[in-house]
Amino acid sequence: MSQLATILNSSIAKKYTMALTGLFLITFLLNHLYTNLLIFAGDGGVAYNEASHNMVTSVFIRIVEVVLFAAIILHVFQALSLTRDNSKARPIKYAVSGVSDTSDWFSRNMGLTGSLILFFLVVHLYNFFLPYRITGEVGDGAALTLSQSVVVALRNPIYAGLYLISVIFLGFHLNHGFQSAFQTLGFNDKKYTPVLKLAGTGLAVLFTVGYASFPILIFSGICGGDIISI
Repeated sequence: MSQLATILNSSIAKKYTMALTGLFLITFLLNHLYTNLLIFAGDGGVAYNEASHNMVTSVFIRIVEVVLFAAIILHVFQALSLTRDNSKARPIKYAVSGVSDTSDWFSRNMGLTGSLILFFLVVHLYNFFLPYRITGEVGDGAALTLSQSVVVALRNPIYAGLYLISVIFLGFHLNHGFQSAFQTLGFNDKKYTPVLKLAGTGLAVLFTVGYASFPILIFSGICGGDIISI
């Protein structure tokens, strides 16, 4: 194995990749949240549909999409690789007294929260990205606009429930992942840790409340009535 391959396959390189791809995905989630909030504009979904159409026709956004998918794949791959490495390093499982004193629930269950988020992401892409970005059709052949398709999906109790649960787990994942990413990149001084922890919690709350508003408000019928009557 070459020296470069050895470096790239090292634990440090994997953690850096996890941190950088994780932070990039957070920036995407912020932009995605802003776009999704347009569905509450009260204009029958016009602003949301226009924003979505502009993203589809933008060459820049298409390039970002490629980078985004690469980041997701790298993030998942490195997570699995680090988990495997840690398992090999400790082939014999043992109980650690007072483990809750040295790590919180969020850090101990990043694999669990990440797995559920990945599952929902696959379902979400299948329902929206694949038909809208690839085939150009939404609404399962019912000739619906994208905003109408979103309302239909989120008024389905199964999809709305999965969406809400996944959003909650996303919050859990970010609550630890945000500060962990910065600590990996060198911001591990004692004066930074409380700030990063607070910022991570704030970001987790923002995403949880923001994204949870879609299944809650649309499924309950509080919002979405101006877009489609079901």
